[in-house]
Amino acid sequence: MKQFNVTTTARTEFVNITALVQKAVSETAAKNGTVTVFVPHTTAGVTINENADPDVVSDIETVLDRAIPWSAGYRHGEGNSAAHVKASLMGSSVTIIVDGGKLQLGTWQSVYFCEFDGPRQRQVWIS
Repeated sequence: MKQFNVTTTARTEFVNITALVQKAVSETAAKNGTVTVFVPHTTAGVTINENADPDVVSDIETVLDRAIPWSAGYRHGEGNSAAHVKASLMGSSVTIIVDGGKLQLGTWQSVYFCEFDGPRQRQVWIS
């Protein structure tokens, strides 16, 4: 297992971690198979989506904020229930095919760390 840290600077932030995932894969002897990217946090997630047009990530943030507003009478005492809900919707892991030591992503795809309760220092685990 490999891991790396992601530092976020805003409450909600999508960080392209594709190069960091590829670096972790390249540092292993594994050339073919799958890699799991896992986020061990309950207010952050991971997803694969478009990397060509930054408006896509912006639109995802907008839709999530409309659907799950920060303040909506939640009962959780910490006051970050919206972050927990958004993280659950995004998911805590993605699996990517590896062939010849390279991530097999579509032309426009990237791996994004999804922060919903930042800014924070976070971990990403790779297996």
